[in-house]
Amino acid sequence: MERRAFKQAMYAVHEEESALDIVQDAMMKLAEKYGDRPDDEFPVLFQRILQNTIRDFYRRSKVRSMWTTLLSAFSPDDDEEHDPLETLAIDSDSSPRTPENVLLQAQTLNIIDEEIKKLPARQREAFLMRYWEEMDVAETAATMGCSEGSVKTHCSRATHTLAAALSAKGIKL
Repeated sequence: MERRAFKQAMYAVHEEESALDIVQDAMMKLAEKYGDRPDDEFPVLFQRILQNTIRDFYRRSKVRSMWTTLLSAFSPDDDEEHDPLETLAIDSDSSPRTPENVLLQAQTLNIIDEEIKKLPARQREAFLMRYWEEMDVAETAATMGCSEGSVKTHCSRATHTLAAALSAKGIKL
């Protein structure tokens, strides 16, 4: 069952490490939530869990990609540790920036920061833990004291709210 699941996950995500993580997550969910079920139900349950885990992987990737793309425009090319909301320091080795570009970046970061502050507390908390702190759903749920489903809901709502607010202000994602 594991080999077939791995092949299925590899076919879906094309990355060995991600495929292994997906299969492992699916097996853990099966054991945690359905361990008391009869053995003959496992294959069907596992396939459903595996498919949902693959979908979750793509959803997370899509959201991360959107925010990474948006915020990567504000970080120097050689600095992976750069936090755009903490600093707008200009690296003298980077390409020359005009005062207008620096001002526009600062204004955009201020808008993003203000929009994050406007989110309801639980949405803001889930969003920052998942996408700034890069915590997984389980860690975020444990820290927030809620279910994994609640974390996913809070993150989804926060992402949609932020995207709409930024788009309304002319910031393209």
